[in-house]
Amino acid sequence: MLSAILLAACTAPEKELPSATYIETEEFSKRNLPFSQAVQIENIIYLSGQIGDLETGELIEGGIIPETNQTMMNIKKVLEENGSSMDNIIKCTCMLADIAEWGQMSAEYLKYFPNHKPARSAFGTTGLALGARVEIECIAYIEK
Repeated sequence: MLSAILLAACTAPEKELPSATYIETEEFSKRNLPFSQAVQIENIIYLSGQIGDLETGELIEGGIIPETNQTMMNIKKVLEENGSSMDNIIKCTCMLADIAEWGQMSAEYLKYFPNHKPARSAFGTTGLALGARVEIECIAYIEK
């Protein structure tokens, strides 16, 4: 029986996978990071985790509130540069250096979603890139 299942799995017709577009702005490419800024497959865009860094690559100062604001601005910029918007976000994952800052992060985060609230997960970590307090990744769609 197992050999029949394995044979069926090996002889199943191959599905053609949708092509992916790997997105990196020129300024992002200069940082030589080991990941893409975003990946688009059909009309879905998957953003890598964004932190509250400025165009210089340095983290904005001031803690969780300014970092969350800058993180959301970074997300907005990437989405808009690639034909989407904050209104098209369907899922976010929020990572916090200290889960006790969840309430402050959430209050700032909500300002960016006046029309809808995407599905969301949040969890505490033991550390984030550049010593950030928050990192947010998201999935959005591009209207065709």
